[in-house]
Amino acid sequence: MTKSALIFWGGWEGHQPEACAAVVADMLRAEGFDVVSKEGTDVLAEADLTRFDLIVPLSTQIAVDRLALANLVAAVEAGTGLGGFHGGMGDTFRNEPAYQFMVGGQWVAHPGNIIDYRVEITRPDDPLVAGIGDFDYRSEQYYLHVDPGIAVLATTTFSGEHAPWTKGVVMPVVWKHRYGAARVFYSALGHAAAEFEVPQMREILRRGLLWAAR
Repeated sequence: MTKSALIFWGGWEGHQPEACAAVVADMLRAEGFDVVSKEGTDVLAEADLTRFDLIVPLSTQIAVDRLALANLVAAVEAGTGLGGFHGGMGDTFRNEPAYQFMVGGQWVAHPGNIIDYRVEITRPDDPLVAGIGDFDYRSEQYYLHVDPGIAVLATTTFSGEHAPWTKGVVMPVVWKHRYGAARVFYSALGHAAAEFEVPQMREILRRGLLWAAR
């Protein structure tokens, strides 16, 4: 049976939401998904989001109608998978704790903006990151407020160079967890569409989205 995915995109243009949505749509179609890609959040107010096996948020710093948000949360709690990356999922609805509770974290800062940092795999036996190994990365190093109940798959350590009080802080970069009957996956990697050219970033996201799909 063919799986279906919904991508809703928009918000801050710095994250290139339309371009990133196109890349993710192609990735999922290559895995056999039927993909619906929509700008904005109106699609979330549709009666039955549970018809989708996977929902991918690709919107940063936007507002959402209360009914649309409730519909999204209810669909995920009922078993529709949720997966995404960077600010498109980690800073989608900054004013909505119910959404952040579902995601497992919320972006709060990226000291130094675009910098070089190291991503360290913490669960090398997990299928989502197996065989990938630690790697260097250049992007925004996300500082997040995170749910202590998430299963952390990769971390990064802050040097303190750009915010001295963060020196030595070990921050989750990739995680998964359960929300109701659903699987939820998040990767902090992927500030712009060009980062999909980094094989580790792309492969971790591909595996994570497939895992999250019902």
